Amino acid sequence: MAGGDRPAVSDPYGGRQAVVAVWRIESARIVSTLARFTGDFALAEDLAQESLAEALVAWPRDGVPRNPAGWLLTVGRRRAIDSFRRRSALDERYAALARHLGEGGAASGHPVGAAPDTDLLWDPDHVDDDLLALMFIACHPVLSREAQIALTLRVLGGLTSDEIARAFLVPTATVQARITRAKKTLAAARVPFEVPPTHECRKRLGPVLSVLYLIFTEGSTASSGPEWIRPDLAREAVRLTRILARLVPDESEVHGLLALLELTAARFPARLDDDGEPVLLEDQDRRRWDRAAIRRGRAALVQAGRVGRGLGVYGVQAAIAECHAVAPSVEETDWERIVLLYEALGRLAPSPVVELNRAVALSMAQGPAAALPLVDDLVAAGGLSGSHLLPSVRGELLRRLGKVDDARREIELAVRLCANERERGLLRRKLAALA
Repeated sequence: MAGGDRPAVSDPYGGRQAVVAVWRIESARIVSTLARFTGDFALAEDLAQESLAEALVAWPRDGVPRNPAGWLLTVGRRRAIDSFRRRSALDERYAALARHLGEGGAASGHPVGAAPDTDLLWDPDHVDDDLLALMFIACHPVLSREAQIALTLRVLGGLTSDEIARAFLVPTATVQARITRAKKTLAAARVPFEVPPTHECRKRLGPVLSVLYLIFTEGSTASSGPEWIRPDLAREAVRLTRILARLVPDESEVHGLLALLELTAARFPARLDDDGEPVLLEDQDRRRWDRAAIRRGRAALVQAGRVGRGLGVYGVQAAIAECHAVAPSVEETDWERIVLLYEALGRLAPSPVVELNRAVALSMAQGPAAALPLVDDLVAAGGLSGSHLLPSVRGELLRRLGKVDDARREIELAVRLCANERERGLLRRKLAALA
């Protein structure tokens, strides 16, 4: 039995659930630890996937092991050793053939690819460095920016190809092709498994920050599945961003991103009711917000302004999150300032999502009639045609304007487009209220 663990009582359904849960939480650490063990990023992910496949068979049959992550790592390590042995045996056969042909002598020393110390399974002292190394490898400059982000989200963030595709509004097949090409490119370039020097870190910082932002975004509002929030994913993004802020303390946007994540995560305790259903901002009990996270976020925002020449994209978003964090209620929120901040964000990083958020803020500051033309322009442009967000916002504006039939049609469209079960339930409740 892998890892020497005695399993619990067999439970096929519970075993499969445990595999999914452990993989979501531990996949990045498993891949990064196997990458350090093997020195081969692509091989490490293949080994981790093989461990996952074996767990899907073994755990429902035999029960969940006491140390699930250790079990997966042990299986991956053993398969790595088998791979090294096969490679060593093949090298020996080649050497024997060469001797037979008179083209070489016996090989000396250890064979290429010999396994490292097999007693080492999981070294806690290396976990943070391993994850950062994995992140910077996936964001290596030999890859295109699209490939960097897709690969890191897949391996480090544990997102599926479908989830990444929805984040980028591209077909799933496109994401899969990017990830496959990225792995082949890294293998061909023989990229070492290590955290690069500080000057190299800076060159790769943009994609790394993008990845951390997207991992957190998926954690704070899941694009699909049964849960609205994936706190494990969001917490991992916050933790890695804190490490990154220590690694490059004079980079303003690192602190800006950390501020944004802390201030956003502070609202998590109030975003779900006791049944796990979403609670919208206007209905949240602000007394449940994490005040320590708000203090950390505001401090990081101050630091972003101190070390930079003005706030960047993440810093501006953090300033918007701060407006919400310090407001006693929705009505007392400084919506005019939020509108101005979204206008600044739109100049720094124009996108239809930013414009949609600006429209929402404008509706709160000046009323739904002022915001509806902006949303109609987005509909005409077609940039968010596959997203449920646009009809959801448009339906809400129409409802506030008293156009109930039009609002109902928009919300119905949003229900059809929404892939998250909890959010779909929220939209259905809005639809019922309109009826």
